[in-house]
Amino acid sequence: MLASPFDLEVRSRLPARASRRPPLLFVHGGYTDSWCWEPHFLGWFAARGWPAYALSLRGHGGSGGGDSLFITGLDDYVADVEHVAGRLDAPPVLVGHSMGAAICERMMATRPVRGAALIAPVPPSGLLPVAARLAAKHPEHLAQLMGFDPTRLTEATLTALRPFYFSDRVEPAILQEAVAHLNGESPRALFDLSLRLHWALPRRGSSPAFVLGAEGDRIAIPDDVRATAQHHGVEATILPGMAHMLMLEPEWKDAAEAIAQWLGGVE
Repeated sequence: MLASPFDLEVRSRLPARASRRPPLLFVHGGYTDSWCWEPHFLGWFAARGWPAYALSLRGHGGSGGGDSLFITGLDDYVADVEHVAGRLDAPPVLVGHSMGAAICERMMATRPVRGAALIAPVPPSGLLPVAARLAAKHPEHLAQLMGFDPTRLTEATLTALRPFYFSDRVEPAILQEAVAHLNGESPRALFDLSLRLHWALPRRGSSPAFVLGAEGDRIAIPDDVRATAQHHGVEATILPGMAHMLMLEPEWKDAAEAIAQWLGGVE
C-alpha cells in the first residue's frame, strides 16, 4: 500500500442547526472527483440534518497523489476514505458511487463500518464481465475508455462516452462542468476491481447496506445492481430512467430521497 499524501480535497455542507444525525461521507467513482456530489446531494442532505462531506481520492480533483496515480490500488483509496472519516466528529455512513461503492464494500469486508449506501455498484463478478459486455454491445465506448486521456479530449470521445454516463435530459451546464472534472484513473485500481478485491462478504455483524441503481444505466445495469444486493442480503432499489451518474440527473431527488429513507433506519 502506498503512503497516503493526506492532502485530500474535502467538500462539505453542514446543517444550519446542530443535529444528532450521523455524518455522511460521499465517495466518488472512477474518472471524476468530489464535485459530482456538489450540485445537488451535499446541500440537500445537509438541509435535512446530515453533515455531508465528499472527498476527492488521491490523484483526483484537488487532492495530491497525482504523480503516483498509475500505481495506486483499491486499498490506497480505502486509506484515503479512512483518513477523512477519522477526522470527522463521529463515524460516518458511507455513500459510494460505482468504483466508490467498491471502495465502501472493501471497507465493509475488512473493518467496522456504520453503514453504506452503494450506488450503481461494480458487481461482485468484477469489471471483466462488464468490460466483456461493453465490448460486445458497445465497442465504441470501450475503445474510447481504454485510451481515455482527460488532457486530450475530442468531440468523438465525448460523443461516445456521454450516453453511458448521462441521459439526454441532463442540463448543458451540468455536462459542461462534468467535463471540466474528468480525471484519469489508476490502471492498478481498475485491475484490482477486475480481481474482485471488493467482493468479500461484509464482516459478521456489519452495519446495513443499501443498494441503489437506475433502469437506464448502461454500465451498472440493473442485473449488476441486483447481484450486489443479493451479495449483501438486501433487496435492490432500481429507479426508473436515469443513467450512471444518478446524482447529476434531472431526477436526482428520487435517488436522494431513496437514500434518505434508508438512512432513517441507520443509527
